[in-house]
Amino acid sequence: RCRAMPVTDPKTELERALSAAVATVVPDAPAPMVTLERPKQAAHGDYASNVALALAKPARRNPRELAQALVAALPASPLIAKVDIAGAGFINFTLASAARQSIVARVLAEGEAFGAARAHAGEKVMVEFVSANPTGPLHVGHGRQAALGDSLGNLLALQGCAVSREYYYNDAGQQIENLAISVRARAKELLGEHAAFPEDGYRGEYIVEIAQRYLAQHGPDLSDIERIRHFAVAELRKEQDRDLLAFGVKFDCYYLESSLYTDGRVDGAVAKLVASGK
Repeated sequence: RCRAMPVTDPKTELERALSAAVATVVPDAPAPMVTLERPKQAAHGDYASNVALALAKPARRNPRELAQALVAALPASPLIAKVDIAGAGFINFTLASAARQSIVARVLAEGEAFGAARAHAGEKVMVEFVSANPTGPLHVGHGRQAALGDSLGNLLALQGCAVSREYYYNDAGQQIENLAISVRARAKELLGEHAAFPEDGYRGEYIVEIAQRYLAQHGPDLSDIERIRHFAVAELRKEQDRDLLAFGVKFDCYYLESSLYTDGRVDGAVAKLVASGK
């Protein structure tokens, strides 16, 4: 059975050990900051340092010989399974199994705080994602973007950022006009009237469902295309927002493009949705 390791960061501990070795071997040389990097090849161990090459000139020593001296001066550590010297003087560290497993103890000890930092405390970040046009239901691609954007927001918040999640609704322009015309055409068909369907219209079954709900709420008068447009956008927004909420994704701000074209005013039904966050 492997001996339990303390809850610590192996990389930080190895950097401390290597710094101690540098102070012993070249006490008078201007010591560079000792850092460890992940080798490009797994066969070269878990961490590597070029400190011997950086110190060789000021210490007036052969870098490989200096690397050997540094390795010999390393304090004993249960973290290290093996130390190799490669090339001109790179020092490669291979961690002990218990050191690899110590991350599990850290995760259990720190819980949800694992990985948190305050490096970006006070920084304000706006993450705008999904932002699907309210012309149809969300699809798998939108779900992928929802997961990606929300995860990015969580990571930024974990580093101390003040994160605002925004959904930008493109509820204006020709696509929205096509939506309204499509709903009106399907509503006319439901009323038994002939209706020429727009060439660039939306043909999904959901358009029929919206037309049914519109007729149930507003009756057979289809003369007000703006009312149809507002109704269709609000219905699709509610469906999209329900799907995102069921997916566990919430937004702090919903911005409507239509507000840019109405002097900052949006219609009452959509404005209520914005205010409620639904």
